[in-house]
Amino acid sequence: MSELTQEPPSVLTATRPQASRAALAFIFATVLFDTLGFGIIIPVLPGLVVGFVGGDTARGAAVFGLFGTTWALMQFLFAPLLGALSDRYGRRPVLILSAFGLGIDYIIMALAPNLTWLFIGRVVSGITSASFTVSFAYVADTVPGERRAGAYGMIGSIFGVGFIIGPLVGGLLAGIGPRFPFWGAAALSLASAAYGLVVLPESLPVEHRRPVSLRRGNPIGSLLMIRGKGLAGYVAANFLNFLAFQVLPSVYVLYAGYRYGWGYATVGAALALVGACNIIVQGLLVRRVVARFGERIALLIGIVSGTTGFVIWGLAPDSLVFMIAIIFYAPIGFVQPALQGLMTRRVGPSEQGQLQGINGSLMGLTGFIGPTVFTLMFAYFISGQAPVNLPGAPFLLSALFMITSLVLAAKVTRARGQSSPSEDPSFSVPPSSS
Repeated sequence: MSELTQEPPSVLTATRPQASRAALAFIFATVLFDTLGFGIIIPVLPGLVVGFVGGDTARGAAVFGLFGTTWALMQFLFAPLLGALSDRYGRRPVLILSAFGLGIDYIIMALAPNLTWLFIGRVVSGITSASFTVSFAYVADTVPGERRAGAYGMIGSIFGVGFIIGPLVGGLLAGIGPRFPFWGAAALSLASAAYGLVVLPESLPVEHRRPVSLRRGNPIGSLLMIRGKGLAGYVAANFLNFLAFQVLPSVYVLYAGYRYGWGYATVGAALALVGACNIIVQGLLVRRVVARFGERIALLIGIVSGTTGFVIWGLAPDSLVFMIAIIFYAPIGFVQPALQGLMTRRVGPSEQGQLQGINGSLMGLTGFIGPTVFTLMFAYFISGQAPVNLPGAPFLLSALFMITSLVLAAKVTRARGQSSPSEDPSFSVPPSSS
């Protein structure tokens, strides 16, 4: 591991006293609150949009798609800037700003008298959606490198909890009134900001901060950091994984309804099962698998599992096989924690925000292009123009992306000599992880 960027001992010495349970609990609470907020508005936002266009469902769907694309574009453009700002001014103010921005977004949507104001709210949300990006940088500041994958797994599991509980809470609040879910989401975000003002300590010491530059604060310029860091292969593999995942929010519901005749209840149950499996894998298994086999093996297992799941989904002859695929797909939850753990150890403490800004920008970019690619492919392969009726083609394309990612990941981790726990003398597993 001699090629890896080693963090100076002073960094860990400075940050460990601040890595209190309260601080990490805040990070987990921030992710939970933000994910709950997103989930709460899922049941009502499409209906609100349709209502603003006079009940025209087709036009409402088009506008709703534009909202999603705009949000992803804002994340693509601004995630590197917010990451760079966190490297300059610290993680705490950016996290608080993000939570406050999301709260303002939800209030705007709760009061929005027309589509223009609703659109403004989504733009604000996209620009300030730095909580996940900067939360990952905060973990890199406060958790030793060999334990980061487990911490990132916990964030992933909390993300799953939020997306299971959020829509349920949103549905209940919508029973009171169609705007109540937005007020509920705003309350969570503003509570997160207030909690941060009172509880959250700063994780990045002043001596490890660096000036903000326009070169590093934009999506293209931020990628320059991968030069000389050995990160190109990791970034490419991450991009392909993010892009492959976009098939689920893009065509999962359409595909299940078209091929198996599933209604909303069945689709909801299937997606809830996906979320539950994600919680189990990232919350309970990541630390144990990484401790036993190392990040490299965990990463490769996750990519192979994701590929298998996508292939089965694309070819499943009936509903039973389609549901079984969820089990095969579940270990994909190893990918992000392992990949993040490996990437954060290749950069110094003053670059963690920029690294996470790149990851956030990649996620935004795939959110921008993925839905178009997968929905157009689905539409083509169920039309009479296709040479064969293959509604599962989008899932097979995702499997191809994952296979390419597997080749890249296997190559870069082998070439860089990534060590397993038994080979890395610095690796130590805390008693709580066994």
